[in-house]
Amino acid sequence: MDDTLQLYFLCAHLTLTPSSAVALTLRAVGGLTTRQIAQAYLVPEATMAQRISRAKRTVSGVRFDRPGDVATVLRVLYLVFNEGYSGDVDLAAEAIRLTRQLAAAIDHPEVAGLLALMLLHHARRATRTAPDGSLVPLAEQDRGRWDTEPLPTCLSRSGVCGVA
Repeated sequence: MDDTLQLYFLCAHLTLTPSSAVALTLRAVGGLTTRQIAQAYLVPEATMAQRISRAKRTVSGVRFDRPGDVATVLRVLYLVFNEGYSGDVDLAAEAIRLTRQLAAAIDHPEVAGLLALMLLHHARRATRTAPDGSLVPLAEQDRGRWDTEPLPTCLSRSGVCGVA
């Protein structure tokens, strides 16, 4: 497990509520701005800034010998992917990279499921919008342009479609 993924677990400390842990991780490690996080949570930016500040105060001085739980880290990875999926490709790719590492490190069905979800969505990234920026319905997308190379592996690991 690389240092970035370890930081995700450290920011998801058990003394924080899941919501605060996710916000802190997105800001401190995920590279998202307070504005982006507030938009994801559908709250005012000032509210999110206060939440992140409180989370920082809560964990300052706390020993990090009991890192956070997998569920909180998965929420963060999903939100980073989601932010990247609709904008910054690097964020989506980083979320996929970290989720792959997590899947290799632990055998957990939700980790495998999240990785499959990310890869399935990322596979069709190039075909989901028209040249004018409008969304192309799934049924109308050119599946020949999908990046299908990683799909068999992710589907077999997740048990999707009865493949296990």
